[in-house]
Amino acid sequence: METVLENDMPLATKNTAEVTVAKPKWLKVKLPIGKKYTELRGLVDKYSLNTICTSGSCPNMGECWGEGTATFMILGNVCTRSCGFCGVKTGRPETVDWDEPEKVARSIKIMNIKHAVITSVDRDDLKDGGSIIWIETVKAIRRMNPNTTLETLIPDFQGIERNMDRIVAANPEVVSHNVETVRRLTREVRIQAKYDRSLEVLRYLKEKGIKRTKSGIMLGLGEQEEEVYQTMRDLRTANVDVVTIGQYLQPSKKHLPVKEFITPEQFAKYEKYGLELGFRHVESGPLVRSSYKAQKHIL
Repeated sequence: METVLENDMPLATKNTAEVTVAKPKWLKVKLPIGKKYTELRGLVDKYSLNTICTSGSCPNMGECWGEGTATFMILGNVCTRSCGFCGVKTGRPETVDWDEPEKVARSIKIMNIKHAVITSVDRDDLKDGGSIIWIETVKAIRRMNPNTTLETLIPDFQGIERNMDRIVAANPEVVSHNVETVRRLTREVRIQAKYDRSLEVLRYLKEKGIKRTKSGIMLGLGEQEEEVYQTMRDLRTANVDVVTIGQYLQPSKKHLPVKEFITPEQFAKYEKYGLELGFRHVESGPLVRSSYKAQKHIL
């Protein structure tokens, strides 16, 4: 995720010193402001709360917090996969923190979050893929915050149905799983993931009764326009309800380079096409991230 800089400085990433590519003007944003943002920022700092919004310095943080939405990551901060686009550390994860569900639920309560997005690293090292912690987190949030709605942005759980069934049983308002890129680039961008497996995960969730399913892709990795359209068609064939489309930004020189900065006009074309395909919601723009405007996707 990105760091926000103001005064017309380019949007950079956490490893700012390693990123030298100048970014176009539509990727320049100002620091978040507003009473609600200031209140929540104060709570996060006071209680040392961990949100993806702050740790990733998301450019949409002020807007989302103003709407009462925040994103939390569970199962640690070390991933078992080494995707070429992702800034999360890769390696041997720490032992599962079984107190984490209560900690996340308490953070949501302190921040008075109306709609929470929960995501995680991939935990292929665990027999259950981390799905038990997932369901315990949802239960804790429901118990402590009965009026908070939920989106779970899940990994693919290697396509193992019993792990996905735990998410289905928890019945979040929205279940999201990102395909991230087009079919042709999947092996290069996601390495251990499989394009068709992601589609099957999304299809399975819908068939099992999840009311709203959601997926996201990032652009600028070398995909062609028709490939983006085909990916959107594939997602609709899997009965996905919501799609997010945003610009890829390189976390460091060790990650895949940005091949192209997609114009706002092109993002608008994708949004129009997605709505014509029948998606309930399409969020398409340079600064769009998976949880952007997440609170409206339950409708």
